Amino acid sequence: MALTQQFARVTPEHRERLRTGTEEWDPGAENLLDTGWAVWGLIRFCRASGADPDTVALLDRAVSGDPDGDVAFLDHDGVYDGFTDPPRLLEPTAVADIARALDALDPGALLAELPDSPDEASAVCGLGPLSDGDVRGHLVEHLTAMREFYGEAAIHGQCVVTWID
Repeated sequence: MALTQQFARVTPEHRERLRTGTEEWDPGAENLLDTGWAVWGLIRFCRASGADPDTVALLDRAVSGDPDGDVAFLDHDGVYDGFTDPPRLLEPTAVADIARALDALDPGALLAELPDSPDEASAVCGLGPLSDGDVRGHLVEHLTAMREFYGEAAIHGQCVVTWID
């Protein structure tokens, strides 16, 4: 089983009900996002290509959450399998900041130095071979999904929980 980057949007109220045990973990399919390995490949490429360190930090924070978020109550098999770090949380203010910054990214400029060769692009991103060979399209698709996901969370004042499954 491959490890993939997971995101969930939850309201602060739902988070508190989870914390107290009065509700079970079930954010609903519309509030979940699985970006596979793509976002990690994007981060790896940004580091290798010398992208703005603020961009790398933004992407890292978007996938890693904040270390001080208290979500130990989600450290169970329904959310987290114990193979990697426990889930992390981004509060609504952080989510709004990340959403604005992600929205300001220019994917074309960010990926301008990505090799045209699918094999070279996959290698620099640390991705395995893609069935259609369109590495750029794969990265843009998942960056767009992450931008939209964070944008919706920001609009609705939601928290984002991140973890690897």
